Amino acid sequence: MSWDELDDAPLGRLLSIAGHLATQRWSRYLAEQHGLTVAGMAALVALHRHGELTHRALADHCFVRPATATGIIDTLERDGLVERRRSDTDRRTIRLALTPAGVDRMATIARLIGTNAPLTSVDADPAQAAVIRRFLLELIQTMSCGEGTTLNQPHRPADPGSGRC
Repeated sequence: MSWDELDDAPLGRLLSIAGHLATQRWSRYLAEQHGLTVAGMAALVALHRHGELTHRALADHCFVRPATATGIIDTLERDGLVERRRSDTDRRTIRLALTPAGVDRMATIARLIGTNAPLTSVDADPAQAAVIRRFLLELIQTMSCGEGTTLNQPHRPADPGSGRC
């Protein structure tokens, strides 16, 4: 496919291609420099931002199913970055937490993520970046709430700023 063929492509198609390419590049960097997958990094970020989480809460923060989160957590635990802790008050409850090595790894990644460097000349313009941000946030909410929503009929949340469906 040539670049010219993409000029008239629908936004959804462009987003899909851009997301795929960005994920490939980010995945390669995380694997080579930090020994992580994108899913593993997302779990570390969630634990870094929210502290100890239950298995289900971590899955929700990472936009994955609990069964998928199990494999991610197993790998992070094997690598010494996350630990499972039984609750003192309810022994049936297991909480997930960063280990000291996980905190160190996350500090390095947080510095990288926090740079907020523009990815292109378009998002270097604050006005254009704001439009892109609003579009992406609404798209994320739409796609994560999408019960009964088709791709042809976008979901319109009652309160777009609430972060809830």
